[in-house]
Amino acid sequence: MTHVLILGGTTEASALATALADRGVPATLSYAGRVASPKPQPVAVRVGGFGGVAGLVAWLREARVTHLVDATHPFAAQMSANAVTGAAQAGVPHIALSRPGWVEEDGDRWIRVADIPAAVAALAGPHRNVMLALGRMHVAAFAAQPQHRYLLRFVDTPSEPVGLPDYGLVVDRGPFTLAGDVALLRENAIDLIVCKDAGGTGAQAKLIAARSLGVPVVMIDRPWLPERTEVHDVAAVLAWIDHAADRGV
Repeated sequence: MTHVLILGGTTEASALATALADRGVPATLSYAGRVASPKPQPVAVRVGGFGGVAGLVAWLREARVTHLVDATHPFAAQMSANAVTGAAQAGVPHIALSRPGWVEEDGDRWIRVADIPAAVAALAGPHRNVMLALGRMHVAAFAAQPQHRYLLRFVDTPSEPVGLPDYGLVVDRGPFTLAGDVALLRENAIDLIVCKDAGGTGAQAKLIAARSLGVPVVMIDRPWLPERTEVHDVAAVLAWIDHAADRGV
């Protein structure tokens, strides 16, 4: 019997869960647990880590998983690497459902950097109003540039101090609109945006808003990942599952 494990936390993972539920395919959607109240899903849900590769392999075997779909955030590098290794060790077919990265367009003022430390270094200089569109995990690193006023946008209200001396907080859940993000940048007099190359449409509005207002963007490149089969839409994952079934996998 087919049992699909979706490593989720993205809109793509939710869309795949819905598609599998509509087909009547048993599936489990796994969340890392960083969001306090994830949206309801039409399939079984588990929350929390697996305990590294060994824990993932054990879970795959115990749950009789037949297909593993990595639909995590493009910057969830450790989980994606564990998925590649764990699937191979458990003998479970594996595929990644990922968003293509954003492409710079005419009018964009992007400064590409390799990682979070490089993004922090790029903020050296006088005071600016900076929007950190990064989520919660890496915000504290920017305390090394305390001269700026930071704007944060989180899905949940943080339960602990964020570690920045001067910041404003917006609690909101995407997808965001162009009009809303233009207003947000104007109201907060944003001079610079720092974001990860997450891709997709849910968080793209801030980039279009920045382009329209002439606001520069520090764009953090995606991390290196091991070689894997990768597709960019739900239909391709469904076709992969069907073909694997046809081969008796």
